[in-house]
Amino acid sequence: MDLFSSNEDEKTDISKQPLAFRMRPQSLEEFAGQRHAVGDKGFLKGMLSGGKLPSIIFWGPPGTGKTTLAMIIAKLINAEFISLSAVSSGIKEVKAVVEQAKHSLRMGRKTILFIDEIHRFNKSQQDAFLPHVENGTIILIGATTENPSFEVNSALLSRTRVITLKALEEEDIRMIINRAITDKERGLGKRKINIAEDAVKLIETVSNGDARTVLNILEVIDSLKTGEDYSITAEDVKQAADKKTFLYDKAGEEHYNIISALHKSMRDSDPDAALYWALRMLEAGEDPLYVIRRVIRFASEDVGNADPMALLMANAAKDTYHFLGSPEGELAIGQAILYIASAPKSNAAYAAFSAAQEDVRNTKDDPVPLNIRNAPTKLMKDLGYGKGYKYAHDFEGNFVDQQHLPDRIKDNKYYFPTENGNEKSIKERLEQWRKQRG
Repeated sequence: MDLFSSNEDEKTDISKQPLAFRMRPQSLEEFAGQRHAVGDKGFLKGMLSGGKLPSIIFWGPPGTGKTTLAMIIAKLINAEFISLSAVSSGIKEVKAVVEQAKHSLRMGRKTILFIDEIHRFNKSQQDAFLPHVENGTIILIGATTENPSFEVNSALLSRTRVITLKALEEEDIRMIINRAITDKERGLGKRKINIAEDAVKLIETVSNGDARTVLNILEVIDSLKTGEDYSITAEDVKQAADKKTFLYDKAGEEHYNIISALHKSMRDSDPDAALYWALRMLEAGEDPLYVIRRVIRFASEDVGNADPMALLMANAAKDTYHFLGSPEGELAIGQAILYIASAPKSNAAYAAFSAAQEDVRNTKDDPVPLNIRNAPTKLMKDLGYGKGYKYAHDFEGNFVDQQHLPDRIKDNKYYFPTENGNEKSIKERLEQWRKQRG
């Protein structure tokens, strides 16, 4: 199945096809962006000119040309092009393709099997490709928006070359726009179109480097315009683009990249960046309660006792969001993020928790020292439970020196407050008490 061949009916009806389909590049020269891969010194250009093409995984955000590149490669090497979607296909379909590929190979023609969203195949499905990739029955080209290191089996990954595709740059977007509004056969060039500079810049912004989004916006505007000539304004773009295309996947790598950026911006006391990353998530449709859960954890882990109000603020934001809902409640989340990012930082509570947890997990469950055991019965008292216990409030400064940890770890220390914020006074008190305990 060669997707570049078209019968006469398809040629006749090309004007009825979506603009993004019609404007799909037919050669590497037409291809926008990805010069590191398709440029004169790019990997693909070199491999194709040398006549040796390995199996490939294209990794990149939507609209960067993964499918198109696979189709162009098939055309350049005169290979059969068979496309499967990992969403709707399984091992049965793969076996059928392999049988077809074997027949084609006997006839002297290679087969490129293109798997869209290859990360959605499970381990056994991915394993089904291995022998056929190894023996050259098929050239596998997979496309994924997810990091192949996590989503593709190591065995398959070792037999493929990963090529990272990047979001299109401004100059690439401009080239796509210009080609679409001037091409008379495949584009919108049968009408004279003028596009304002601010409209171009807005398309660059809302598309986020996605060529498909660029062409969809232009097509919507074209369908709303009348007459042979028209102009495209920024207002036209706003109306055509219902919502900015955010590079964010709630279950994918970008999700973890952005939540990492939020955490590190707060940790580094940069409230402006922290608010920006939080809004990137919220505007892309992330559950606000997920965001505030991360902020609550951060308030305890990275601010801790340097500013106990941080945890209170984070929980207050959660309660406010529960009460108000979206979008009003999201302001409280933003307020909490700004407060926490601006607060003094300390991970001493987190470090103390981890150190004590290590002792709990890695030492015997030694008994509680007798002096601090509960002694509600006569028998327990006779056994020495509570014997020698000192009641702190009976002593000066409400302080006593007595053993609280089991014998094996009685001298261990876990909490070491910092000099930051409220912890400075905690540190001074603890140092004084620890001196008194010797």
